[in-house]
Parts: sequence; structure tokens; C-alpha cells
Amino acid sequence: MALKPFAFCTASILALGLASVAHAQDAAPQAAADDAAPNADDIVVTGVRASIVGAINSRKNNIQIVDSVVAEDVGKLPDNNVVEALQRVTGIQVTDRAGGETATITIRGLSDPVTTWNGRNIFTAAGTSFALQDVSANLVKQIDVYKTRSADQLEFGLAGQIDVATRRPFDFDGFTISGLARGVYSELADKFNPNVALLVSDRWQTGIGEMGFLINGSYTRAKYRNMNVQAGALVPFATENPPSGTWLTPLQRIFPNTDPNNPYWTPGLNAGLPTTPGSTLSIDGVDVPYYLSRDAVISTDLYGKRERPSINAAFQWAPNDRSTYTAEFYYSGFRGTTFNSMMFSYVDWWQDLGTDPGSTFQLYDGTNIIKSRQVGDVAGFNSADYSTNRTDSYVYALNADWDVGARGKITADLTYQDSKNETSFFAMRTNRPLMDINVDFNAGGGIPSYSFENSKMLTDPSAWTLGDLFDNGNKSTGSAWTFQLDGHYDWDEGFLRRIKAGFRYDNRSASTFVREQSASAPAGTLASLGDGYSFTNSGFFDGQADVPTSWVLANGPALYKNADAIRSLYQSTNPNLLLSDQMSFGRVFDINEVTLAAYLMADGQIDIFGRPLMVEGGVRLVTVDTDYDYFDRYNGYARTGVSTGQAKFLPSFTARYEITPTLRLRFNYGETLRRPAFGDLNPNVSLTGDLSGLGFGTGSAGNANLRATTSKNYDLALEWYFERNSALYVTGFRREIKGLVVPLTTLEYIPNNTIVGSTATDYFQVTRPTNASDGVLKGVEIGLTYFPTYLPSVLNGLGFQGSATILDSEQTIPETDSLGNTVLTKSAFFAVSKFSYNATLAYERGPIGARLSYVWRKGFLNNNEARAFANPIGMWRKPEDSLDMQITWSITKDIGLTFDATNLTKSKQQNYYKYDTAGGPVTMNSSTLLIDRTFAAGVRFKF
Repeated sequence: MALKPFAFCTASILALGLASVAHAQDAAPQAAADDAAPNADDIVVTGVRASIVGAINSRKNNIQIVDSVVAEDVGKLPDNNVVEALQRVTGIQVTDRAGGETATITIRGLSDPVTTWNGRNIFTAAGTSFALQDVSANLVKQIDVYKTRSADQLEFGLAGQIDVATRRPFDFDGFTISGLARGVYSELADKFNPNVALLVSDRWQTGIGEMGFLINGSYTRAKYRNMNVQAGALVPFATENPPSGTWLTPLQRIFPNTDPNNPYWTPGLNAGLPTTPGSTLSIDGVDVPYYLSRDAVISTDLYGKRERPSINAAFQWAPNDRSTYTAEFYYSGFRGTTFNSMMFSYVDWWQDLGTDPGSTFQLYDGTNIIKSRQVGDVAGFNSADYSTNRTDSYVYALNADWDVGARGKITADLTYQDSKNETSFFAMRTNRPLMDINVDFNAGGGIPSYSFENSKMLTDPSAWTLGDLFDNGNKSTGSAWTFQLDGHYDWDEGFLRRIKAGFRYDNRSASTFVREQSASAPAGTLASLGDGYSFTNSGFFDGQADVPTSWVLANGPALYKNADAIRSLYQSTNPNLLLSDQMSFGRVFDINEVTLAAYLMADGQIDIFGRPLMVEGGVRLVTVDTDYDYFDRYNGYARTGVSTGQAKFLPSFTARYEITPTLRLRFNYGETLRRPAFGDLNPNVSLTGDLSGLGFGTGSAGNANLRATTSKNYDLALEWYFERNSALYVTGFRREIKGLVVPLTTLEYIPNNTIVGSTATDYFQVTRPTNASDGVLKGVEIGLTYFPTYLPSVLNGLGFQGSATILDSEQTIPETDSLGNTVLTKSAFFAVSKFSYNATLAYERGPIGARLSYVWRKGFLNNNEARAFANPIGMWRKPEDSLDMQITWSITKDIGLTFDATNLTKSKQQNYYKYDTAGGPVTMNSSTLLIDRTFAAGVRFKF
């Protein structure tokens, strides 16, 4: 066990810390200010630009490298959620803008920032992180992005730490009531959505000291629509004149052979199959020329709704001017439903080619890749997928801080968290008759076009027969007790200016549960289900592609509402299908993880050439003991238990030198770690059937043997505060990472699984995480905030904030060769753009405040695809951008009207296949997702 050495070291550190405090009580009487306290050089502004230049104070006063987003007043963070507010911070890149909001964030190319609420680590259900997009911007006082870490901060999260600070009653002078109400219009969904918040706070003197109470509530709802059109994966086909001596007919699709000694071709090669004209495959000893073409075209039209209620409450009591007690409560909820209307059409049939097979297709010049083709009698299906998602997360916290003498302080914090998440998935396929299709896989801009000979059949429910049924659900729970004790003592003179020590105990528990069942198609058509069970969409893809704009399929909400009636119908093909009162979740994973940490650190200051050099050094000792049980649902839920333990010393050192009063140089070295996500430890396999007729399905599972990833971090920054409200800074950084968790895919035989119907199989390509990668990430970031003081007349009040980030990354990626051996190749980090920038124009004059913001990032490798097809393995994103604006008109000092808009240029999210020089956005385009444009108007008030 790692606990025994930890206990001895903890006792030593705390003893040393307390001895230092006791000795220091005899020192000079004046206490030093806290790091974050304002000083005479702080910038004090109001209005729109306060949220921009307020970040300069945070960076300037902190010895660590910190970038911040500041809400200069209640509800005045000009964004819908925390992720959107952070997209303009130097070094941050965001993506995944579906559903009218930004969902994914990376800091300097790393995607695992630890998320804290008022300094406390928070999480969702059985996860190890919290979804930042679930934090309403209405509740936020300030967001701090720590790119370096000191010994007194949480040790995990290679990317850094994002601390979301909410307001407390002692932030206000007295009684305060404030709020906002906004209506947000979604252009793609053609819906108006509410966004409201209300804060009430007061403080008062009593016979036992000063007290204060605050409650802040927020509610947002979004009805949205995601529309995506996709050209399917590439697979090989015979040419129109296949060589004699083979069984191939003109343009016949060539499936991989299950005989390993005569495979025909190998799916999932890094660069895919060669695209040079005349390239051949060896089939039964014959060199066979081939073409590459898509297996399908897919359109998805998703209708979604999400609601996010949240409440933050705080009570503070200061019995005297030397102690403060705070009780806090935070609730975050999520309610989501989606109805995904998918139309899937194969384009891989070869029997009905007409009299001249050569006239049915066109190649890209200089390749063997088919650009467009006409195919007869192709099959297809629609899938009505209805999903629900509910999360409730609660955080309860007690905090106390006491002054020790004139210069010391002790802080204690106790937190309990409880979080639950439950999801369901209910889907029915419907199959259409064979139809002729005419398709151009890239009709321009990476977007395919396609049409059917008899398009009226697409909206005729009597033409569609019932298909397979899928009925799944997941539940996860998580809780934690956390206690933290910190103490520090300060000096004004001499080299040693502060000594600080602390201890943290965290006890996390999590459990996951699943249920799943399915059934193959019964007899009948969609129309036979009766009125209300069919749904026909309209206006698909907003006129931006030449594709079908309307099709019929099962009505997802009606299926879910009448699920037992549908299950009863499908019991004709699967008598074991359960009804609602018979279903239960099966426990698949339990985990308990105890983390103990202790630290000791010291701050010092010395003059060099007459200018102050501040240094901070420390070490953090962390032990993690994990016990988990997993239950194999394909083996009668047989239990297997595993226990692991790990201990790690994590040193840190920071130096900040004031070259001049306005020019500062910072250096930081630190070590951090990333603990495995609980889901990545769960070895239970989740399987998907053989959707493409390859002879195998796909699956994913965790790895119980994962260990923590570690990183050595180096940062060097130069900062120039050239005016009171302006700054320019440049930072170089390097991360040396060991034991990165990356996916490894192998072909496995899994009999007696739960998949039935047309996609049933016993072979699966299963992807599991593994610590098989090391990597280096390095880069430079440049930031500028400038509000000139010399502009004349109406231009006075104009300012600029902008930043640019250059990143370079390399990691090793494990692969499995034909003999089952693991080999390593090199790749860029996933979701890392080599270059990104953002620029904001801000204006504040009289009652008018405005900002216009633009963010852009270069194309990047998003992920590696399943190794099931003939295209390159890498899935790349095209460059992404967004232009947003906000205008505020202060009618009085207490009331303001707002108008804001996002994605003014109607940007899209587009993917394509690429590996090294193979592939690209023209010949191997994949999907195009329309990104919503939103407009919002509202009112804010504060009294």
C-alpha cells in the first residue's frame, strides 16, 4: 500500500509547516498581502472592457502563469457557457460546436484540464471531470486558467487547471438583487430559447459578527437542430473489366477475405489502399486492378432539446476581523433529449449497371478513386434514434479561515459531492425497397450530392418495412468526501517571504450500470404501426447541398412514449425482449479511489541589479490507492477485483523577475500527472454489430492495467505592461509526457453476445486504451491587450485584445500488425492545431459597450478512424472559425439592454480522411455539419 510512506511524510511536512509558523510569530507584525490582492498598479475600469483588462490584473499579480476571464458585474460574462467564454483566452482551442454551443476545450493542445469550483475539484457522476459547458455563464464571477501549477494546487490534469469562481455575499457591500432575461433564437431550429438568472445577496451586522447570504439561480433551455451529410468510407471495387480467372464481375465490391493466408486486402492501413491508377490486389493469386469508392452516403437530421437548471448558494459569517466561515452549495442539472433522423443509403451494389458499366462512374483525375457514379437497385435504411440524458450533481462545502498572529493564516475546507447520470437509447430501423441512386461524392466544397430515381418513395410510410430494434440504457453514480487543510506564514523582509504547507484527503466512489436488448425485424410496414408513429422531416441542410430534403421514418418521441407497445410487437422475433416493469440495470463497474496529498512550499525574494526576483519552490507528495470490481455481462456478470497503488513526488519551481517596473520575466518548471478516467479502467466491452457487411463489428472497452500519465513542464514568459490598461506577453512552453493513453485496436472473437438481427456477428475490432505512447508538445503563445489613450472624439474607448498560439506535437501510436504484434508509429497529438488565433475589438463610450470577436484555428487531426476500411486512418478537421458580437446599452446605471450573435459567418464543421501525404479534403472528404447561428436579445438589471 502507498499509504504507509505517505503517512510518515505527511507528518513530517505538517510538523515542519507548523514549526515554521510558530517560529515566525515572533517576526515583524505587519502581514503581507495575499497574492491575488489588488495593489496600486491594478487597472480599475468599468463597462464592457472591464472583462478584458481585468484579466491583466490577475496575470500580473500571480506568480504562476494565469489567464483569466472576468465578469465585471453580475451576469455580464458575455457568453452562454464557460467554454465559449474561454475560447478567446491565449493558448485555448475549442471545437465541436454542434447544437448551438461549443463543447470541447484544449489548453495548449491538451484536453484534460482539471475543473474546480472555487478551488474544489468537481466531477460528473462516474467521470473524473466536469463538463464545463454545463456551467452557466450567469453564475460566474471569474474564470482562471492556470497553465503552470504550484505545489499547493491539484496535481492532476496535464493541460492545466480551470477554476470557476462564483460569487459570495461578502463580495457585495450590502443588499443586492440582480438578474437577466434573454431570448436566444436558433436559426437552424427556428426556435426561441430562454436564458434567465436571478441573484439575491445581503449582509448584515449581528451581535455575534457579520453575516451574509447569497443565492444565485440560472435556467437555460435550448432547442436545436444538427444537420450533417456524409460520404461514406472507401472500399475497393473491381474495375469494369476484371481479369479472367477470377470470380469478380464488373464493379463488384471486394470484401476482405476471412482466410488470413489469402486476405484479398487488409482493412485499416494507415495510408489506406494505394490510389495510383492501375494499383492491384492479389486475389486467389491473380493481380486484380481496383477502384476505390464509397460504401454509402448518409444524412442525419438531429432534433435536440437541453435544459440546464443550476443554483449556487453561500452563507458567510465573520465573527471578527480574523476569521471567516463559509458554507456553500452548488447544484448543476442537465436534461437532454435528441431525436436523430438518419437516412443511410448503400452505394456499393454492382449487379444493375445498365448496358455500359463504364458510363456509370467518373474518376478523379490521376487516381483510381471514383468521384461520381450511378448505381441501380441499392439498399438503404432509415434509423429513428431517440435518446434521453439526465444529470444531477450536488456539491456541499464548508470552509473556514483563521488568522494566526499578524502574519499567518490557516484554512480548512470540507466538501461532499454526489452526482448521478442516466441515459436511454431507443431506436427503430425501417428498410426501403431497392432504388436507383445518382451520387457525386464531392459536388463542391467537400459536400456530396445525391438523388434517387423515385424520390416520392422516400416519404411514403407504406413503402418502408420495419427493421431492427435497439433498446439500451446506462446509469452511473459518483460521490466523494474531500478534506483540505492549508496554512501559511508571511514575512515582509529578508529572502524568505512565505512558507506554506497543506494536506488533502479525497475519497471517491463510482459505479456504472447498463441494460441492453435488441430484436430483429417483424413483419409489417411503417404505416402499419398506425397514426402518430411516422415522422417526415423537411428543409434538410438549409438548401446548402443537393441532397434529399425530406424522408419518412419512425417517430422517435412516439416510440419512446409507447416503448412497451413497440417491445410487445418485437417479441414476435425475440420472445426474451423485456417490458419496462421487467427491466433492470446490471452492475458492471465499481471503483473506490483514495487520494492523499501533502505539500510544502516556500516563496522568497531577492534584489538583482536593484530589481526584485521572486521565487517559489515546493514539492507535492501524492498517493493514489484504487480498488475496483468489474462484472462481465457476457459471462453471467462474473466479478473480478483489482487493487492498485501509486505514489509520486511532484516538484515545482517558479521565478518572476521584474526587469523594469513594466517588464517581467517568468520561468516555471513543474511535474503533473493524469490519472486514468474511470471509464477507461472498465474492461467491459461495448459492442456494435457489422453495419457495413465487413464480416466483423466494432467494440470498445477499458483497460484495468492503465497507470497514470506523467508530464514534465517548462514555461518561459516575457510580459510588458506598457500602459495601465494594456499588456503584451510572449510565452514559450514544452511538455514532455510519458505513458500517454492512446487507443489500440485488435480483432477479437466474442461469441454469445447480445447483438441480433441483420448486424449479428461473433468477430469484433475492439479498441482499448493503453499506456503505449510518449510524446512532446511545445509551442509559443503571444497575447496583446491594448486600449489606446490618445484616440480622438468618438474613437476614444476603442480597444483590442488578441492572441496567437503556435503548437508542435509528436507522439507514438501503437498498432497491431498482421501477426498480432504491437508496433509503434509517430503521429501528431489529437485535436491540436499547429496555429490558432483570436481577435476582439472592444468599445466602451457612454452608455454603449460592444465587442466583435473572431477565433480561428488551423485544420487538425481529430482522431483515428476504426480500422475497417480502405481509406487513410486519420480523420482530419478543416480549419474552424467563428465570428461573434455583443452590444450593450445601459439605459440607466442599473438597467441595460443586450444584443449578441454567434457564428455570424455561418461556418461549417468538416472532416476528411488523411495520413501523411495520402488522402485530403478533395478526394477523401467525409462529413459536413452545419453550425447554428444564434441571435439573442435581453435585459440585465442590478439594484
